[in-house]
Amino acid sequence: MHQTDDYLIFGPDDVDLSRSPLRGSIAEPTFVLGAFNPALTRLPSGNLLLLVRVAEGLATPVRDGLVRAVRWTPTGYVLDPHRVEASDRTDPRFFVVRGGGYPQMGLTSLSWLLPVELTPDGRAVVAVHYDRAIAPSASYQAYGLEDPRISLIDGRYHMTVCCCSAERHGTALYTSDDGFDWTLHGLVLDHQNKDMLLFEGLVGGKYWALTRPLGELYFAYPEMDDYAGGPVIQLASSPDALHWKPCDTPGLRARRGSSSALKVGGGTPPILTEAGWLMLYHGVEPREKVGCYRTFWALLDRDDPSNLLRIEDATPLIEADPALTDPIGHRLYLPTPVVFTTGIVDAGDTYVVASGEADLACRITHIAKTRFA
Repeated sequence: MHQTDDYLIFGPDDVDLSRSPLRGSIAEPTFVLGAFNPALTRLPSGNLLLLVRVAEGLATPVRDGLVRAVRWTPTGYVLDPHRVEASDRTDPRFFVVRGGGYPQMGLTSLSWLLPVELTPDGRAVVAVHYDRAIAPSASYQAYGLEDPRISLIDGRYHMTVCCCSAERHGTALYTSDDGFDWTLHGLVLDHQNKDMLLFEGLVGGKYWALTRPLGELYFAYPEMDDYAGGPVIQLASSPDALHWKPCDTPGLRARRGSSSALKVGGGTPPILTEAGWLMLYHGVEPREKVGCYRTFWALLDRDDPSNLLRIEDATPLIEADPALTDPIGHRLYLPTPVVFTTGIVDAGDTYVVASGEADLACRITHIAKTRFA
């Protein structure tokens, strides 16, 4: 599927690493593995804001028989050595430490968040705000901040961020009144969860969120069931956006035989339409090691989001487009097509949708609202 009105707006070559948060601590050369998976919102000025995940990696991760992981500490960033012979480096994004009782990984890159301001239509960059970059600031963020999502709720911006560390792999909440100055409220989900995002609005006076708990084991559905086992989108509600109660009924599950049967996960914060809560989500087709990521959509009931009204998982809404990354094709490192949609804003007759393309760059897609009729 080829989108007729989409383009890359920001990529690895657009990042000035001389202004990186890592510069004060690490003297070794680094590079941008990817500038991707951006949160998207509209600022009070009317301009759009991308909060871009910048994955900054070591140019030479292996030295003297050791592979180094980048880690934040209260006194600066450090490089932790691991023996090469005890690690698996088949994936350029991380290495797996062999020999433990449970799978463990180390990162040769560390992700931080870079605010990129766009014109109201999302077609040009206005400014890159390095002075407002968001970097790790707590021990549970020692290995970086990943895949932010921003929801504007009652005039206040709420941002969920995946935090990585040896302590835990959870979700933290930030809030802001202007989209630039953010306050960290700490962890709100303590288990592994890469895709927690808040609805853009309250439901019955409560905050609602999509979640996607991960684990090592999933129970099987009966062979004749419509659903496939594995990671799925769940729901939760909260009185204050800090304390969350999982919904007792299941959320959006991968359907057996669909092109997203491997796993599904949240994409954009659900936004309220006349038909219900519109959510764009990702589905993964089994293919090689990473899988093929595409964007699909669904509608949830406006008064009871646990009620799934409609799911469109047969034809992708957005697919990876190799033509977009051709000019920077030498930087590609994933073996399969990946588009990871992370933000949506209302633009009149259309929606402006932000995605990460190939875990490499930020993609903007303009989609007519009639597409969801």
